[in-house]
Amino acid sequence: MNILIVGNVVKDVYLDLDSHTESLETDNNGTDWLNLSFDATEHHFKERTSNYGGAAISLEVLQKMGLPAMIADSDFHFEETGPAPTSTAENHRYILTSKHGTTYFTPSVAMPSTFTTPTTPVDYIFIDRSANLSESATDRINGYLNFSHDTKLILYVKDPTDTRFAGLIRHANLIFLEKPTPKPGSPEPPFRRSRSIFANFPEDRIITISESGLGYGPIHESLSISRINTLTHLSAYSIIAATILAGFILGKTVEYSLKMARVNVENSTLSSTLTYPDLEDLVLHASRDDLEQIANDLMASGKGILAADESGGSIEKKFAALGIADTFENRHAYRDIFFSTPHIEDSLSGVILFDETARDHAVDGQTYPDFLSIRGIIPGIKVDQGLAPLEGTTETYTKGLEDLPVRLREYYGMGLRFAKWRAAFHITLSSTGEILTPTDAAIQENCRRLAEYAKDCQVFGLVPIVEPEVVYDGDYPLDACAAASSVVLDNIFEALKAYGVNLRACILKTNMVMAGKQYFEPSTPDEVGRATAKILVEHVPAELAGIVFLSGGQTPEQATENLAAILKNGPFPWPITFSFARALQDPALYAWNGDNDNRLAASQAFLNRLQANIDVLRQ
Repeated sequence: MNILIVGNVVKDVYLDLDSHTESLETDNNGTDWLNLSFDATEHHFKERTSNYGGAAISLEVLQKMGLPAMIADSDFHFEETGPAPTSTAENHRYILTSKHGTTYFTPSVAMPSTFTTPTTPVDYIFIDRSANLSESATDRINGYLNFSHDTKLILYVKDPTDTRFAGLIRHANLIFLEKPTPKPGSPEPPFRRSRSIFANFPEDRIITISESGLGYGPIHESLSISRINTLTHLSAYSIIAATILAGFILGKTVEYSLKMARVNVENSTLSSTLTYPDLEDLVLHASRDDLEQIANDLMASGKGILAADESGGSIEKKFAALGIADTFENRHAYRDIFFSTPHIEDSLSGVILFDETARDHAVDGQTYPDFLSIRGIIPGIKVDQGLAPLEGTTETYTKGLEDLPVRLREYYGMGLRFAKWRAAFHITLSSTGEILTPTDAAIQENCRRLAEYAKDCQVFGLVPIVEPEVVYDGDYPLDACAAASSVVLDNIFEALKAYGVNLRACILKTNMVMAGKQYFEPSTPDEVGRATAKILVEHVPAELAGIVFLSGGQTPEQATENLAAILKNGPFPWPITFSFARALQDPALYAWNGDNDNRLAASQAFLNRLQANIDVLRQ
């Protein structure tokens, strides 16, 4: 991979004025002026520090993110010891600081940026903020892009009316737009897109940068104005744009890339930006402060969570039952039905994905985590790796702890903001009705694993959903389910407390209390509602962020009826909603049946089922 930066190597010279040589005069308009003259190559102030800005800053950021980059027509490079130019940085910009604030002196004529047609393939051309493009340089860039179709063009535009960029717009893959800064005490002026040189450029390929923050559609990151002023706009905005670009190239989501840019600019110094490992650590550290808010957003009133996290084995069985080939294309088409259904953001706060789907892309090229985030839906991920036999027993434990921290760090970088881990408890009874399984040993081992998973999630910036499921598929009465569920809940919260898990940033996904599926007398909704409400109130701490119900093999209609019955037994000390899989997906699966001509009918079937559950929540 090669990244070519087009711009100027601008030398910022910071002058801290000696108070004895200060000579400030105030004019009739109340403006302070400094009586100053000096030689651009030599001056006699008390202190001076220098920092390379413009294209050199972008180069430093990209290289510290582990990406190969160079400045067009320059062998300027960045080493661990700092900038190492082998050509003179002739363009100076003097920044004078005093008790009256900061004053910028820039060259009266900016140096033109140069561009020589590359002789080797270039993957990205980045037109930096410092670029001063002549007509001939622009023509050469356009000419190169006309024949190099694999090269992506990234533009930084300070002035949306600057016609020098007009010819490059048609080639651009991404534009950084610097929004105007309002005068002190004035509201931010509206940006009139219709007057810009890229009025018809797709909005989903524009990143806005201003003193107040970064923006991409509904995703925003706030910035510290004082921090930008400390670094100077030249350095700060170059850090921001280059960090976001690096994030995109590395496959990070929009949200994560914007967060990296904010953290980088807020922690850089005049002489150095952050290395990629340090940047990732700081982003993760900052994310821990957001966990409670993410949990609250997932439990938003009147919304549910879609569980679209079937493992490879589970979805293979679903497809096989309908004679659908288990191919990547079919899995992609099936899952895309749910994500692309219009207006689901009005009903869903989150979606739980499987690893394959989290790495997949929507039709517009966005990753599914980005696709969902931009619609206001929080993407999550199933991180357990299935069940394994518990040695010496007929019971199981859940796998996946060994490499979990590594995967969680990667998932956070991919834009996932919550995770789910399932433990399964099957009820078996003796001939006299005594509960044989789950045993205390199986409950304790699985709850310990759930707690370790939950703690790891919070360390790496994800809200954990803990799912200790008492499985519906069995032959047992409601009372046995109530007894087993009570013991499981007591153990899970004891383990979570022992591991120091923040319950205000943790969600419980649990079964409804009901007789087993094979029991001769099915539980009525009223029975399910009363029993489930009683168990939860008695065994779930009030500080928990929320409770979501799994459908666990119930029919879609049955799951909705039982959810309504539980809610009638409120109010509860925590918010309650649903996190159904089959109870939301099955009608759409049958309508689609592996034929993409049926996508519209499948989407409507899903929307109807989703709306039925939302109606229950909003009663």
